[in-house]
Amino acid sequence: MTSVTINRLATGVPGLDDVLGGGLPEFSFNLIAGPPGSGKTTLAHQMMFALATPQRPALYFTVLGEPPLKMLRYQQQFAFFDSAQINQSVRFINLSDETSAGDLDRVLRRIVEAMETHAPALVFVDSFRSVVLASDAAGNAHNQLQQFVQHLGMLMTSWQATTFLIGEYFTETGPNPIFTIADGLIWLRQSVERNSMVRKMEIMKMRGQPTLPGLHTFRIGAAGIQVFPPARVSSPLREPKPAQSVARLHMGVPRLDDMLGGGLPRGYSLLVAGPSGSGKSILAAAFLAEGVRSGEAGVIAVFEQRPDHLRNRRLAELIAADQVGLVDTRAPDLSIDEIVLLILDEVRRRKATRVVVDSLSGFELALAPTFRHDFRENLSRMAAALAAAGVTVLMTSELEDRYTDLRFSPYGTAFLTDAIIVQRYIEVESRLRRVMAVVKVRASGHSDELREYAIDEGGIRIGETLPDQEGLLGGRPTSRHAPGPKPATSDDDG
Repeated sequence: MTSVTINRLATGVPGLDDVLGGGLPEFSFNLIAGPPGSGKTTLAHQMMFALATPQRPALYFTVLGEPPLKMLRYQQQFAFFDSAQINQSVRFINLSDETSAGDLDRVLRRIVEAMETHAPALVFVDSFRSVVLASDAAGNAHNQLQQFVQHLGMLMTSWQATTFLIGEYFTETGPNPIFTIADGLIWLRQSVERNSMVRKMEIMKMRGQPTLPGLHTFRIGAAGIQVFPPARVSSPLREPKPAQSVARLHMGVPRLDDMLGGGLPRGYSLLVAGPSGSGKSILAAAFLAEGVRSGEAGVIAVFEQRPDHLRNRRLAELIAADQVGLVDTRAPDLSIDEIVLLILDEVRRRKATRVVVDSLSGFELALAPTFRHDFRENLSRMAAALAAAGVTVLMTSELEDRYTDLRFSPYGTAFLTDAIIVQRYIEVESRLRRVMAVVKVRASGHSDELREYAIDEGGIRIGETLPDQEGLLGGRPTSRHAPGPKPATSDDDG
């Protein structure tokens, strides 16, 4: 038997074609469902204006009491809206009179008349749920509704129209003829947690093609809807090649390359952990500046300070000169997939090889609360996606210096990175001083020394070890040559 090739239509919604598995099957019978305010009508209009042409016209049936003009007043605020297409490749027909009577045969006859008159290739019925409710109010039996849905599906198939029924449904469970008959079922969800609104999409059904499973976050903005599919990763964690066989990148901080065993191996991820003010962002800026000097483009994702408040003059100048790309979204309630997409888009645009995430602490706060519950898993996904892109990544992490244990990350995710640099404060002679050490460079030798360093106008200056001090990690080291305590004396009056 000869197989039939199904043509897939580009929806015009960024990210949706990837989630659908390559686009929308032509001539399919689809349901867009979800609660009020989840973006169903906006999604339908965005696809309609992207797909409709004079050769492939669209009919949009409205069955609500409000006229199409009111709906269009709001939809025209989006960038995808094209008034030139109205009554040319896009036509609106109001079915409120037929629906209010609850006569499904009358509704179907009206649809047939419009189909015969305009011969559309795209058909939208908004809201199909209103047809169902009107039928119930009129006392029509359940099998009459099922018969109506079957006749409608057959009609659209015979006309070779790609069809969308838009309906307000709150749960996908329970018997429903439309769920069974539909070729595709796109379910939109929205959740509120601590004044945070997050919208998600699930392709529950799409006949004839594999879709991306799970929930996918999306955002409604001035351009319309954008879906954020998960980054495609070959494996969640990859084992790097031995560092000796990989080119090394210079860090831009004198003596740090030697501590790393010759520089940071290309393609590695580095975690720089330390307390506030220890110089993590300064080290990150030096890493990007060194890349620019070497002819390598860089990208920084900022979650701590806004660009207009960057205190690092070197980094601010690189960004202003467009030598380093900046990812700084002010959007609330971010998802991990949205952040990764923003970073990877900037990496591809600049062909960047160095990426900085500053910092993981700020990154966690930028996420919507619902994504913070599995922050460790989200970090793993981001690290895997960046590793798959082949870039070298430096991430900073804020640590509270407790001086009682040696920690590298408050999230228990140090194993996700290939290299770790830890920075700490110590007290010597009633003064705060800074020390750093390279804790790990996977598959490579490295220094095990604790070295003192200073920060001045030129950046980080790494000095010598402190061989005369012991107990540095405790925060209050003691001198190896300090005289022992004098024995206590007492006066004897006897």
